[in-house]
Amino acid sequence: QVHLVESGGGLVQTGGSLRLSCAASGRTRDMEHMAWFRQAPGKERELVTRIWWSSGGTLEAEFVRGRFLISKDNTKNQLYLQMNSLEPEDTAVYYCNAVQYNGDESWGQGTQVTVSS
Repeated sequence: QVHLVESGGGLVQTGGSLRLSCAASGRTRDMEHMAWFRQAPGKERELVTRIWWSSGGTLEAEFVRGRFLISKDNTKNQLYLQMNSLEPEDTAVYYCNAVQYNGDESWGQGTQVTVSS
């Protein structure tokens, strides 16, 4: 199992930036990929962006539109999400996710991001 702890959420104005971090511990060497998801009030949790731990390949949801950048530090087992040009529609709880090669999945507790108009 992988243990995940997010940090870096907060309140920002429209057009502002935030950087989220996710610290991974436990069976990190078995991680296939990590991702950021988000869940807004009254909506389902949705994928924001994913990165493959070994190759560094990424994918992102269409709504990202190049505003967010996922990155990682394998030596520190850290995942990051740099969010720029934030919009009120980006307000949500952001979750860190890790999937191991055997299919086991882990979630962090989430960090609140609020974008004021």
